[in-house]
Amino acid sequence: MGEMFSGLPWWVKWVAVPVIALVVFGGLIASVVGFVIGLLFKLLVFVALVGGLIYVVRKFMSSSSSRSDW
Repeated sequence: MGEMFSGLPWWVKWVAVPVIALVVFGGLIASVVGFVIGLLFKLLVFVALVGGLIYVVRKFMSSSSSRSDW
């Protein structure tokens, strides 16, 4: 692979080849990045909902345990 690029100008190695790779694999890269961002967002929503549920349950349990009218 190194001898294939040895006779080419620098701009082919450092500009043209990465641009071609982005054009060819750009959709794949964008879908992978979108999937990862979507997964992180869903994970954040899950953590927030579980944290809110724990907060509400603890708040309810502390207020009901302080009452002795059972």
